Amino acid sequence: MADFYQNGIITTLHNLNQRSEENLENELRSFRKKRPMALVLPSLYSELEGEALPNIVNELSKVDYLDDIVIGLDRANESQYRQALEFFKPLNQSFKVLWNEGPRLQEVDALLKKENLAPLELGKGRNVWYCFGYVLAAGRAGSVALHDCDILTYKKSLLARLIYPVANPGFNYKFCKGYYARVADGKIHGRVSRLL
Repeated sequence: MADFYQNGIITTLHNLNQRSEENLENELRSFRKKRPMALVLPSLYSELEGEALPNIVNELSKVDYLDDIVIGLDRANESQYRQALEFFKPLNQSFKVLWNEGPRLQEVDALLKKENLAPLELGKGRNVWYCFGYVLAAGRAGSVALHDCDILTYKKSLLARLIYPVANPGFNYKFCKGYYARVADGKIHGRVSRLL
């Protein structure tokens, strides 16, 4: 079977998991020259104290093709925001923590509400919306990836396979949805299982 299958406007990339991580990362380093890459991480403060996010930060600190990381921090007070700034320092990329309950973002939110442009509900959607707004306003990234902060089995290869289709200047993909197994109690969970 070919590397991808296309049925209408939806393409399934089968063989990204069969290419070596080293090969993908080498190509991503070359793509970076034309398409700088950013990663958005929507996070609850509680995830900083969990099992998954410390490993994710450790794995991301080994990635050298990524230019920016934008972390959306939800449900945090000022002390927790300051702890988050320290928590993410091991990252080797430029990073920004958007404190969603902080005064600066609340001020932006109030201005957008007056114009009926602000997200109406709290949660991950709002978090991601502001993170993408920051990435777009910064104007540096040509490709953007997003993934959760609770992936217990995270390896940096997940990011390479996720961003590759949109970072590759030879492809014209605008969106790529990755997935990983969420299995518990003998059942498959998560949005991807519902989509499939």
